[in-house]
Amino acid sequence: MPPHESRQSGRHTRATIRRPVQALVVLLAMVAATLPWTGTAQAHGTIINPATRAYQCWKTWGSQHTNPAMQTQDPMCYQAFQANPDTMWNWMSALRDGLGAQFQAKTPDGQLCSNGLARNNSLNRAGAWKTTNITRNFTVQLYDQASHGADYFRVYVSKQGFNPATQTLGWGNLDFITQTGRYAPAQNISFNVSTSGYTGHHILFVIWQASHLDQAYMWCSDVVFS
Repeated sequence: MPPHESRQSGRHTRATIRRPVQALVVLLAMVAATLPWTGTAQAHGTIINPATRAYQCWKTWGSQHTNPAMQTQDPMCYQAFQANPDTMWNWMSALRDGLGAQFQAKTPDGQLCSNGLARNNSLNRAGAWKTTNITRNFTVQLYDQASHGADYFRVYVSKQGFNPATQTLGWGNLDFITQTGRYAPAQNISFNVSTSGYTGHHILFVIWQASHLDQAYMWCSDVVFS
């Protein structure tokens, strides 16, 4: 075979190999572009019992978020999905960095349930949120995907007479109940809470100060004391 033919054959072979590789790279890039981005900071958790507002919406409607029945059966979750579906998809990522335990100073009234995050503002709205029945002594359960542990949890309950169906939550609407000690890294953390004097629909407000960094989480869970 003449030398120039050999060189042409090599070029054809390399081009034949490159084309499938290039196509595969393009395909992988297209697939990656369709996947939701979840950085390390998002792989954390939430209070799953009594369920936080975002978690309750995701657990109930995540697999059927286009079901029109949600609008009438669960209007608060419906408005949350309409405002920003990512609030529910990323129920584990309602965190803020570097608050230095200045939770009240850096979280305005009316933004407690969203942890001051504009993208989760739908969680602050007053209305008929689904509730969890509890007694005066109950257990709080955290699920943490990343097992970061806790410096502490702070637990509050909305004051007797506060109406979550018509009022947005402010710091002055809360009774401080307890602050826990430290918890070692684990995916599942539970602690007991004892209260008295509460009846009817209340907001359970929990702050989780994670141990690995200065990361604070704040959530609202709707409960009925019985």
